[in-house]
Amino acid sequence: MAVAPSHGPGPFAITKAKIFLVVSLAFTWWLAHIFPHYQPMIRAEFKSRIGEARQKIPSIKVDWHTTEDPRAAFNASKVALLIEPRPIPHLVPQLLHMVTVVPPDWRFLFIGTAKSVASVGRAVAIKHQQVIGKLDLMIMPEPWEIESKESVYRMLTDMRFYNEFLPDVEWILKYEHDSILCANSESSLNDWLDWSWAGAPRSPDDRFSGNGGLSLRRVSAIRRVLEFQARYNDTEAEDEWFGKRLWVLPGEKVAAGKNGVLAVEDVYIEQPMGYHVRDGGRGLRDEVWKNHNQRKKIFEYCPELSLIMDMKLERERCHGDDREGSVHPTEQELQLERAKAAAEEAKKKLAEEEAKKKAEEEARKKEEEKKKQQEQEEARKKEEEEKKKAEEQKKAEEEKKKADEEKKKADEEEKQAAQDEAKKILADEAANGQSQDSTPPATEPPAADPNNSQPAGSTDPPSSTEEYADGLGREEVHDQQS
Repeated sequence: MAVAPSHGPGPFAITKAKIFLVVSLAFTWWLAHIFPHYQPMIRAEFKSRIGEARQKIPSIKVDWHTTEDPRAAFNASKVALLIEPRPIPHLVPQLLHMVTVVPPDWRFLFIGTAKSVASVGRAVAIKHQQVIGKLDLMIMPEPWEIESKESVYRMLTDMRFYNEFLPDVEWILKYEHDSILCANSESSLNDWLDWSWAGAPRSPDDRFSGNGGLSLRRVSAIRRVLEFQARYNDTEAEDEWFGKRLWVLPGEKVAAGKNGVLAVEDVYIEQPMGYHVRDGGRGLRDEVWKNHNQRKKIFEYCPELSLIMDMKLERERCHGDDREGSVHPTEQELQLERAKAAAEEAKKKLAEEEAKKKAEEEARKKEEEKKKQQEQEEARKKEEEEKKKAEEQKKAEEEKKKADEEKKKADEEEKQAAQDEAKKILADEAANGQSQDSTPPATEPPAADPNNSQPAGSTDPPSSTEEYADGLGREEVHDQQS
């Protein structure tokens, strides 16, 4: 079998790859040959550059065991206070925002439970604020409690709380999880330090505008109240309790109406320092939040509200939403509603017809039942009448039978009396006959018998006693046979 000749280059053919390999090897050998001659110069150049860099680095001394308290860099008389027992997710961004908005000389104190403190304290930014002395996280020791609103009210109206935990504090900015200060506010919190109490009014003419959800309080004024007054447990909230007493306390500057309004809650004002949205937006007043344009103005002025409010995106808005709390149906929804209403009407009409038919059927059944009952009642009455009639007839027969028996008994007694009388007469006649046989009778005619129908002068002799007795005997025998 013949093999086809090969037309490829041989092993000694010159190609681009071989040329590039030869040139690379030659260049490497050349560098290796000249490098020892330049090595001292390269080393000297590196050393000079490193020396210049060392000269430019500033000298730093680290004191690992500092004795200074970092909190001393801040004003101990000004504290922003947040009390929250629940580990709410937005507490960390809310705290960090308040740290940037509140004047830098203020310190922050967060009082919580083990869960809420652990939730807040694990954030790196919070740890940094703790290290620099800006923020303290505190769990209240026993017997103090913050689990309920009432326990917080009791703590804030107790002089021991201010003496033990806030001994050097003169001003307190108390805020809650649903309140926030606006970064666009032109006024500073330090501009309000001459007020004894400033907050949010509940009505335009509220004599004490001190709603405690976001309020500035002067501790010296609070101490004045607590020196002569004590709050009863389970009564009004602590801000209302303080307000009634501070409002009449001489020398104290207290917010009233729209004068001294620090925040907005139930009464709208333009560009306040902050907002208190009750329960995170679940208890909003229509006077403040219902109007779309006003609400848009609020969010443009204070976009930080989105941190604490339960909000949705614009694309999540319901169809037909008029942006003022009402949802109007679309045309398609209206058609569906009409169809649904028509179906409901037809269903209702059918149900009414069925109910009417059922009622008629029940009425017919009741009528039949009533008729049947009447027939049964009539039959029962008829049966009772027949039974009564039979009983009366039976009673009459018994009475008749009894009367017959009594009559028969009377006849028997009468017959027995007649027999006894006849026997007596026979006995008397027999006795008289014996006496006549011995003595002849007188010739006087017998006396007339009143029971005898014959005249007194009749000469017919009476029937003999033997015939009379014989008649009585035959009658007695006849009665016995019958």
